Amino acid sequence: MKLVLIGPPSVGKGTCAKALSAKYGIPHISTGSLFREEVAKSTEFGKLIKQYVDNGLLVPDELVLPFVFKKLLEPNCSKGFILDGFPRTLNQAIALDAFTKIDAAILLDAPLEVIIERALGRLVCPKCGAIYNTQWKPPRYDNICDNCGSRLEKRSDDNPEILKQRYKLYLETFQPIINYYRTKNLLVKVDASKPTDEVIREIEKILVEKGLISNISAYN
Repeated sequence: MKLVLIGPPSVGKGTCAKALSAKYGIPHISTGSLFREEVAKSTEFGKLIKQYVDNGLLVPDELVLPFVFKKLLEPNCSKGFILDGFPRTLNQAIALDAFTKIDAAILLDAPLEVIIERALGRLVCPKCGAIYNTQWKPPRYDNICDNCGSRLEKRSDDNPEILKQRYKLYLETFQPIINYYRTKNLLVKVDASKPTDEVIREIEKILVEKGLISNISAYN
């Protein structure tokens, strides 16, 4: 099962990908999270992309493609993967298609006001990557991760102005990608403004319809 999750920033791609990854044993590859790890570790690659990540800009293809394809060649991806945050340009989508064939491109869509509301309440664990929200998925203890006990953090790009900039950039750059996957009959649109459980259920229904999940118990 090789999936691509696309959609505007902070729409819930990471949350859905983590849930599907845990349920079906397919690796979740989040380019955003991987980039932030590289930046936090001050690697040479991290230093190169820091200026783009901090300002909500797209990292150039010549940096992204080798990095992502190296990840896809790792043994844990031999039976599939869930890509979150990639591709972000038409060139990346075409390059991915030449590298491997995906089974579905899931477009998660929600209006800007919903995205900003969710992002302002988002908390992320810097150690295990767990995602919480102060409104609809709070941790059991304030600012403490349920999984590993680390102190939760706000993402530096979770503020209205950067989100508006990233949303505008998304609208300007993603239509060619959406059209590309639509013409290949791989695109399926899901209303991501619904509660997360409902969004994941909709994605699972799509996977059943495409024959990627054969067991109806995936609905439970």
